[in-house]
Amino acid sequence: MKTVTEFPRKVVEFPDMGIVMPDGCRLSARIWMPEDADDNPVPAILEHLPYRKRDGTIFRDQLTHPYFAGHGYASIRVDMRGNGDSEGLMDDEYSEQELQDACDVIAWAAAQPWCNGNVGMMGISWGGFNCLQVAAKQPPALKAVISLCSTVDRYADDIHYKGGCLLLENFGWASTMLSYSSRPPDPLIAGGNRWRDLWLDRLENQPFLLPLWLSHQHRDTYWMRGSICEDFSAVHAAVLSVGGWHDGYRNTISNLVTNIQSPVKGIVGPWIHKYPHYAGPKPAIGFLQEALRWWDRWLKGDETGVEADPDYRAYVMDSVRPARWHPERPGRWVAEQEWPSSNINVEAIELIPEGAKPAIVASPQSCGLAGGEYFPFTFGPELPGDQRPDDALSVCFDQAELKEAIDIVGAPEVEVRLSSDRRQANIAVRLCDVHPDGASELISYGVLNLTHRNSHEFPEALTPGETVSARVVLDQCAYRVPAGHRLRVAVSTAYWPMIWPSPEPVTLELSAATLKLPLRPLANGDEVSFAEPEGATPWATETIRPANSERHIDRNEKTGVVTLSINDDFGELRDVAHGLVHGSIARETWAIHPDDPLSATGSTHWTQTFSRSEWAVRTETVADMRSDAQDFILSARIEAYEGDKLVFERDFKQTIPRALV
Repeated sequence: MKTVTEFPRKVVEFPDMGIVMPDGCRLSARIWMPEDADDNPVPAILEHLPYRKRDGTIFRDQLTHPYFAGHGYASIRVDMRGNGDSEGLMDDEYSEQELQDACDVIAWAAAQPWCNGNVGMMGISWGGFNCLQVAAKQPPALKAVISLCSTVDRYADDIHYKGGCLLLENFGWASTMLSYSSRPPDPLIAGGNRWRDLWLDRLENQPFLLPLWLSHQHRDTYWMRGSICEDFSAVHAAVLSVGGWHDGYRNTISNLVTNIQSPVKGIVGPWIHKYPHYAGPKPAIGFLQEALRWWDRWLKGDETGVEADPDYRAYVMDSVRPARWHPERPGRWVAEQEWPSSNINVEAIELIPEGAKPAIVASPQSCGLAGGEYFPFTFGPELPGDQRPDDALSVCFDQAELKEAIDIVGAPEVEVRLSSDRRQANIAVRLCDVHPDGASELISYGVLNLTHRNSHEFPEALTPGETVSARVVLDQCAYRVPAGHRLRVAVSTAYWPMIWPSPEPVTLELSAATLKLPLRPLANGDEVSFAEPEGATPWATETIRPANSERHIDRNEKTGVVTLSINDDFGELRDVAHGLVHGSIARETWAIHPDDPLSATGSTHWTQTFSRSEWAVRTETVADMRSDAQDFILSARIEAYEGDKLVFERDFKQTIPRALV
């Protein structure tokens, strides 16, 4: 990445500007803007997050917000209510209070003497979600959004449920937020004992969100609120949607470009859950330059040509050897002027010949360990590995060796006719690229809780032995399978630890299965190009402890239990400017017996540390999840320390009935 130090306009920074909400709650904002903005007002860009601007997102903030400010914007990074250096309490993700606060910040910014009255909103992940939800509320000053790694459907395409199956990331993310939101304000911002009062109040009221999310196992009004797919027409702002093929939110770009009626464009690269000017796998792109084209058009009225950009720009990845991490993915950029595109032809491939015996699918509960993380973000061993271990535990439908290369661009589907021996059953379908030597690379996957085959709102129990039809939609992808390779469709009844297992072992009989493959004519090189990545001066830090990520899979030969252990040490850094030292470590353990779905357990342990001079605090959060045939059984604990003294502790315990999950 090229570091830019000279900008068209000189930048000034306000590290803690208070924005008082109508109810008196003070939000803390870090704002960069041109030095002469009072005399020459500029548009504002808002990023509204719970992830802490002093230490949580500061790495990317330093690259991004001063860059926008130097090009004539007031770039506003707000700590959400109840997090970081802001007052108040947070009780859930994407709450009405959160969205209203964002609308109030937008109105506040538009009314400032340094603002020209036009506001944009941007963000990745949480910030990508809430900028779309805020856009649907139509605050008058909001003219454009840039949403990265986000979703339009909080139930079907977030970290909670997928195809009606319970994602284990639902537990993982609840554990993460328990740790994240238990952290204190910085005493340099909240001076005296105010930081401690805010912290203890935050701890006393901190929710463990898992029971709430598990209380809504079907697509009810809880999930519909905030899901902009309920009414795409509510979004009037211009939307640029960006995502990555190695991220969990790869379907949103197509959904937005297909359904938004306001100006909308989409870009999908080979990236993990990161902003694409510094993301991996490479190639990264000049995202900030691309963002400026969007902002300049919709917030300043400049003719930048964004309306003429292709609706959908996607990176078609070449076949590579399977690996848990790829520093780069060779491939090429393709462009579709309109999306959905008439260039995409769907080829139907019958996987079970007419008259053939049904395929019997009854996978061990440990099938899925090669699947990788739902949304990788550590630049570490989190991508799907060689699929052969999971293929061996699945029923595989291998196709003939390809005579010519093919480009798969879109969302593959598999239509099935099947019967189950249980009232509730899950099915997982993986599309793989099989190399001549047998190595198997994951192209895309989809999962479906078969009781949701007709509706996520009104699931229907299966009648054992009765044949039903179902459609498994795999994730959007863009992938070139070369000549000499084969396609494999692998079907399993388990996908651990991506989804929670059925309460009983399941056997499916597949009597028919059809793969519907979206194919695009082969691209000859790049059809579009992007500028090389740029960013402002990086965050200045001193490393106290380097970061390190590890994953281990162990099988106890005596008990048969298979355990996945993950240790993500995010290291410890000192901020050179304000001296805060912050470190964190996340540990996850997922265990299951291949023959017993009720043996499934998940546990997490997060450590957060903060210090400066004589001041030091630490939080420890742990959480556990298991189930029996009737219930999910949950527990968690927070401990907070000043120095070595325990100053707060709290336990959570709850049992939630299973509802066809």
